[in-house]
Parts: sequence; C-alpha cells; structure tokens
Amino acid sequence: MTTPDELLSLGSPRFADAALQAVETAEGAEAAWKVALSRAPQPAAAIALAQGHFAMGLRREDGHAVLAVDRFAAQSLCYAERDGRLVFAERADTLAGPDAPLDLQALYDYLYFHAIPSPRTVFKGVRRLTAGHCAYSDASGVHLQRYWAPHFEETATTFEAARERFRTLLREAVKAQLDGSTPACFLSGGTDSSTVAGLLAEVTGSKPVSYSIGFEAEGYDEMEYARIAARHFGTDHREHYITPADLVRLIPRVAQHHDQPFGNSSALPTYFCALKAREDGVTRLLAGDGGDELFGGNTRYAKQRVFAHYDSVPAGLRNGLLNPLTDSGAIDKLPLLRKGASYVRQARVPMPDRLQTYNLLHRLGETEVLTPAFLAQVNPEDPQAQQRAVWAESEGASFVNRMLAYDWRYTLAENDLPKVRGGTQLAGVQVAYPFLHQAIVDFSATLPTSFKLKGLKLRWFFKEALRGFLPDAIITKKKHGFGLPFGLWATRDAALKALARDSVQGLGARGIVQQAFTHKLVDELLPQHPGYYGEMVWILMMLEQWFQHHQPNFKLGR
Repeated sequence: MTTPDELLSLGSPRFADAALQAVETAEGAEAAWKVALSRAPQPAAAIALAQGHFAMGLRREDGHAVLAVDRFAAQSLCYAERDGRLVFAERADTLAGPDAPLDLQALYDYLYFHAIPSPRTVFKGVRRLTAGHCAYSDASGVHLQRYWAPHFEETATTFEAARERFRTLLREAVKAQLDGSTPACFLSGGTDSSTVAGLLAEVTGSKPVSYSIGFEAEGYDEMEYARIAARHFGTDHREHYITPADLVRLIPRVAQHHDQPFGNSSALPTYFCALKAREDGVTRLLAGDGGDELFGGNTRYAKQRVFAHYDSVPAGLRNGLLNPLTDSGAIDKLPLLRKGASYVRQARVPMPDRLQTYNLLHRLGETEVLTPAFLAQVNPEDPQAQQRAVWAESEGASFVNRMLAYDWRYTLAENDLPKVRGGTQLAGVQVAYPFLHQAIVDFSATLPTSFKLKGLKLRWFFKEALRGFLPDAIITKKKHGFGLPFGLWATRDAALKALARDSVQGLGARGIVQQAFTHKLVDELLPQHPGYYGEMVWILMMLEQWFQHHQPNFKLGR
C-alpha cells in the first residue's frame, strides 16, 4: 500500500522508445518516466510512449504532479485536490482517511454495476484515474487528459496470414510476461486460460504450474476441461475445491481488502486460487483475461447482433404494424407470438441501454429495493448517462467493435481486472495479462468484424486460428470460467446462509436498502431462484462486509 503524495511507479511499463527503455532497464521506471516527461511538450504525449500494465505518480520540482494509468487500468491510481495541490495514492481509502464522507451516488453505482466505475470512488472528493487517462497539475489547476482510446481500422487480410501473425504475437506476449520466476498460470479450462497455459509450456520448454478451482455443485464445476488442457499441454496441474465453509471464512477478508465496495463474485475463487499458488512459492501468475473482449467471445455480442437486425426492418412495417401491436399487448395473449413481442420490445431499446435489460435493479424495481431517503439523494439516470457517453466514443466503428470497446471499459477496466488485481494482491502474487499485450490489442483492432463474430459464431477467428493447438473439446465447450455457486450454497449451508442473512439485514439497518426487501430477498426470493437472486444477495452482502471494516458507523442521515 502507498501513502498519499508519495512518488510511485506500479506495474511494469515498457517504452517503445529505445532510449527510454534503456533508461528503464538501467535505472528503473521512475527514472524513465522523468526523462519521458522532460522531453514531451504535454504529459499525455509522454505517457503515450509507454505500454504494459502500469500506474505512475511523479511530483516535479515545481511541486506539480503528473499521474497516469495504463490503457486498461490494470493498475490503479487515485487522486484528490487538496489546497490546490494534487495528491495521489494507489488506494482510494488511503487518500480518504478514516470515517471520510461517502459519495451516495457511488453507492448507487455499485448497486447498479456491482462495482464503482471510475472516475468516481465511494469517497467524496477522491477520484480514480480512468483507463488510458493521465492527470496533471499546473498553475491553472488540475487537468485530466485521455492519451489513448480504442481505434478500429479493419484491414483486408487472409485467414492464413492473420493466423500466423496472431500465433507469433501470442508467443511474444507470453515471453514478455516472464520474469524468471516459476512459470505459472490460472487455468479454468476455457479457451483463453488454456491458450496461455499451452503457450507458457511452449515458450519455456518446461512444465508450468497451472491452478484450477472447482465447486462440488452441479452445473458449476468445469474442472474436467481444465484437466483436458493440463494433460494436453503437460502442465504441473494443481486442483483446489472451494467449499461453503471456505466462503464463510474468506468473504469478510475479500470484501475488506478492497478500497471500496466490489461485488464481482469471482473475486473470491480468484483469491483462493492465487493463495494456493502463493503457498506453493509461486510469485507470478499469468491470466487469460481479455480474449473474449478483443476477439468477440461473449454471448451478448451474438444476442445484440440479433436485436440490431430489427433496425433493418422497413420503417413502415415497424412503425405501422409491429410497434403498435407490441404496445397494445395483444401479442402477449398468444403464446406462440409472446417471444416475438419480447424481441420487439428489447430491439426498440437503443444501445447501450439495451445491455441493461436484465439489470437487477431494473428487474426488481429500485423503489422496491432502495429506501426513499436514499433515492432522494441520488440520480438513478446517471449510470446510463455514463454508459451512453462511453458508447458514443466509438461512433463510426462497426456494431460489434463498439460492443468490444464498451467492454474494454466496463467489463475489463472496471470489473474483471480489479477482480484479478484485488485477489492476487491479497494473496501476495503478481499477475500479468498476455492477451492485453499492446501488439495483440492493436492486431485485434485491425481484424475484420466478420473474423470476430461470423454470423452468430463467437470468436470465430480465435478458435480457428488455434485449432490444432488447443484440444477440440476446449474449442467447442461453452464459456464458463470460475462461476461461484453462492446462491445455491446459501440455501443449503446453515453458516453461509446466516452470514448472508446477517449481512443483508445489517445493510438494511443503514438506511440504503429497505428492511422489508432484505427479509423478502433472503427468505422468499433466494430459495425460489438461488442462481438469479443469489447475485443480489451477494452484492448486498459484500457491501455490508465492506462497511463493517471501513465505515462501521455509517448510517444514512447520520
């Protein structure tokens, strides 16, 4: 952990400029940053010379500061303006101090996104640098600049040429992440982690250690696919199964570790996996994050493409027949046409709002979940305004690429990477992301859209390019990852259910969530649909666990 206003350099920046890289190699990253900033007319120009995963904060001789995070915010940096001075630290709670006032809008954002997207943090007056941004101060104040943004320039290419280039870049990316320690990686059995495991074995010529997490719960355990990949690539495979008792023991620890509320349930198995690696003496793990978002692997890409086809229906037919029929409710009375009505309703919602069709706050009803006192102090429309602004940044790109760019921000920078960063930090292990190597990111931006989503076939190019390298069973499996059967276990395990109930009801006493809803959620809704309502129980539970450590006395209106 860093202290406020300390000069810091986190991660492993790499400089495209040979002279700067020589300085970094000989004298360290801070020295390289100073040289880069001294040569550039504007801080953004200097930061743009760096690649890799990094966060930096440097105070110049005149007392002004320059801050930056990498293109995906794999490293985190927070800042605040105090008496005209820009102060900074890795963690928001470090800057805020004990019992700092909280930003209620940030708490609403957490309940909406299950994380708090930058630049807002849970603490008033404390901001977090957004991916691809830098900040600096001068005599006129504090300035925020974007030094990098996704840019898609699709290039005509043959599959064969693209495949060879892709495989070469993947090998180089994995090599770049090696630091001489024991080669090791996460292995869920999906295409991304399996690719990393295979390349790690190939480029090191050794048996890298692979770590997998399993769950004794039907429909959740994917260990067999991890075993297939481990056997295929000859890794030294380590398996660990999480139990409900592990959750009871580790939930408070994981929730309290984060500097602000964080509700991605995969954070716990990620931590557990990294902890087992650390116990084995592993100090660095390679992760497969990024493959889906660069090459079109999430199921929503195909689903939203289907909805987008509605725009191609002639306007006369849409406005004169389909929309009026749907609005009248007449179609809903006919079982065979009910799904068609649902399709029309969703298709009529513009992007990116349509992505939140199944948002838990929307589905449950925010007035049913949240207290009137809390809602009176927040803007429920603000999260969608944030998303629309991000969506607008990629205007001009193809529909699929716009969804990818959106996910680079919300899925990677604001959710998945903080999940992995938090879990590995808590375990005392470093992490690296080969798929986010800049050369691979740039390569993905040149691929034709049809290579990423061929019809409704997800990540077509990725899978075909690695056919023969990956086992066929891995290529054809459905996406899963380290999904956590929390809701199911919370209905069966007494200790876990008690922790969930006490946490959710404790949060209700703070005046944010309605007490009546907390009882209904745990006692009625959760047993009906554990997988669905378990997610809401989880995010409320993790919020209360965070409060108990960071702000135990918080209560709305106090």
